[in-house]
Amino acid sequence: MNSTTDKVKGIANKVAGSVKEGVGKAVGNQEMEAEGAIQKAKGEIQEAKGKVKDAVKSVIDKA
Repeated sequence: MNSTTDKVKGIANKVAGSVKEGVGKAVGNQEMEAEGAIQKAKGEIQEAKGKVKDAVKSVIDKA
């Protein structure tokens, strides 16, 4: 995956996770709330991975 794909998928996972977490909290479903929190964290990691790829590419391009 390229950095843009990682960042877009990361943002999508963060949004979906936040929604799932909120719905789980609203309906009192702790399992859904936990799944949402996990998905949101996965998205944050994925987005960070994309940013790291951008930074590495920038360093390599300057070399």
